[in-house]
Amino acid sequence: MSKIKIERNPNEKRLEELGVSDWPIWTKEVSEFPWSYDAQETCYFLEGDVIVTPDGEEPVNMEKGDLVTFPKGMSCTWNIGRDVKKHYQFK
Repeated sequence: MSKIKIERNPNEKRLEELGVSDWPIWTKEVSEFPWSYDAQETCYFLEGDVIVTPDGEEPVNMEKGDLVTFPKGMSCTWNIGRDVKKHYQFK
């Protein structure tokens, strides 16, 4: 079971509590690349369609409106099917 946590379409109150609008924004075009997390990342997708496949695990789909937490230490492959724009925060 993947350790990626996804909240589908969290409400505005939840996003405000986290301070998402103050987080930096990251954008990336359609592509595929390996990635490893040195710290836990929480992000909120403003645009895009992505499949993240943790090493040795099943693929996980995420898209616009998803609040996603990636665990520290996870290695994976990102496959971006539609350009991504997301707020992000590392802890």
